[in-house]
Amino acid sequence: MNGVKAVIIAHNHPSGDPKPSPKDRRVTKKLRKAGQVLEIALLDHVIIGEQGRYFSFGDKGLCDF
Repeated sequence: MNGVKAVIIAHNHPSGDPKPSPKDRRVTKKLRKAGQVLEIALLDHVIIGEQGRYFSFGDKGLCDF
């Protein structure tokens, strides 16, 4: 079967601060769980801020690899 094996999720914070909110953390956890059920790895969830700043859940070990 040829299908999705992994995903990377990204979004921006218009405030420019890439620090994840509690909601960002909850959504990431839900995406991980849904991916496990569907056998789709969540490689990363990246939040983009201003001036090249970002937060990577994957870099922090908070995603499935």
